[in-house]
Amino acid sequence: MAVLDVADLSVEFATAKGPLRAVDQISFGLAEGEVLGIVGESGSGKTVACRSILRLLPGERASISGKVLFEGRDLLQLAEPSMRELRGGRIGMIFQNPSTHLDPLMTVGRQVAEPLIYHQGLSASEARKKAVELLRLVGIPDPKRNADAFPHQFSGGMRQRAMIAGAVACEPRLLIADEPTTALDVTVQAQILRLLLELRDRTGLAIILITHDLGVVAATCDNVAVMYAGRIMERAAKAELLRRPLHPYTEGLMRSRPTAADRGRELHTIEGQLPPLGDPPRGCRFHPRCIHAQARCQTGAVALEAASSTHSTACLRWREVMAPA
Repeated sequence: MAVLDVADLSVEFATAKGPLRAVDQISFGLAEGEVLGIVGESGSGKTVACRSILRLLPGERASISGKVLFEGRDLLQLAEPSMRELRGGRIGMIFQNPSTHLDPLMTVGRQVAEPLIYHQGLSASEARKKAVELLRLVGIPDPKRNADAFPHQFSGGMRQRAMIAGAVACEPRLLIADEPTTALDVTVQAQILRLLLELRDRTGLAIILITHDLGVVAATCDNVAVMYAGRIMERAAKAELLRRPLHPYTEGLMRSRPTAADRGRELHTIEGQLPPLGDPPRGCRFHPRCIHAQARCQTGAVALEAASSTHSTACLRWREVMAPA
């Protein structure tokens, strides 16, 4: 059953130099219990796309178009009071840096309890009791005592767990996790990812996981959308994408990821840099950096083409250069 259906989503910012389209007509769906990874290097549009779903962009500068259907309602057409009811209620979000999204002057327990008071109408004492249970659920030691602690008294991993507790407090149907393991050590990263999957298994939660780390994708996701310069370059089931990428950009990302076998070797890099979104190249946006680009890659729109029922790519030459295994 579809939880989310995004169609032709675009986000454009007004700037002093003219319009800047950070997200350009992307489409994807999300089923109950599914984990969708949105992958790409910094600046590819991942975070802007997902914040636009919740309309958490500066309204005076951002113009959002397309359709974002959640439980049958188009979020882009809802009045702001209705959106406030959904944010933190039916839709939770884990922000990239908990240090900047947790109030330093409010105890962690109170911050976890707030959505319960606002969305479920619990009393302060009832919300605190449930907040302590949530802190226990996400692995915070001695949750009753730590509910009275302030964010600066927590480690980075504990702050991230506290943010997860607040995001899932009202048992949302959709969770958007923006780089939830950034700046955490490998052990804590694995614990956080395992926690998200446990929550998914327990509640049927659908998760959008924004990341630049294909190792995280391999460990957690069911399906993957690869973004570059505001567009989706490739979309596939995780196993199929990792086994046989069909876009040169995806292949470049995979080759750039260091492994134990690369010790002592020079790491692969994708030459060049992201194009300016205010003036993107015509044709395939990756063509200035692509070693397989030809003249036809530089003109006209390049749409996603289905290679199988679970795999699509926006590469004109995938049959020639990304040969089937």
